[in-house]
Amino acid sequence: MNKYKYWLKIALFEMILIIFDQITKYWAAISLKGKNEFNIIKDVLCFHYLDGGNTGAAWGMLSGKTFLFVIFTLVAIAFIVKIMSNIFRLMRSDKSTKLVALNYVFATLMAGAVGNLIDRVLHQYVIDFIYFKLINFPIFNVADIYVTVSCFIIIVMCAFIISEDDFNNIISLKRNDSR
Repeated sequence: MNKYKYWLKIALFEMILIIFDQITKYWAAISLKGKNEFNIIKDVLCFHYLDGGNTGAAWGMLSGKTFLFVIFTLVAIAFIVKIMSNIFRLMRSDKSTKLVALNYVFATLMAGAVGNLIDRVLHQYVIDFIYFKLINFPIFNVADIYVTVSCFIIIVMCAFIISEDDFNNIISLKRNDSR
């Protein structure tokens, strides 16, 4: 496996996800801001621009702590890069597609983190506009979907698909070139 080609594919995949997230947020800002909600499925799902943005995390927790979120996100991204590097090292000896898939799932997680990081740095808040009205779920965005879905898939893969030895090697922070 060509190392540079592989990482180029991962980077391109992440860039596509980040660009899509940013385009949807731009669309929301110019199309929805100051307007009534736009129903996708009446009383179930709609686009509703969150005026003032989300200055916190999920459900507005730690609202106004932008600097804290930027630092936390940068640390999380560094940790994700380390995990992805460990997965790539394991892939050199185990050609299993499960490890390739896991790296793309972590790339999706990182794309979500970067998408919201861009908002925090540019606007001091995250642009949220997707509202699952049926259950009055907090308004969210595409990057949040990336994070939520990838975390769910990571949990399922680590619980049922990835071996315990591979899991321990993946999450290890020490450098291990033995595989």
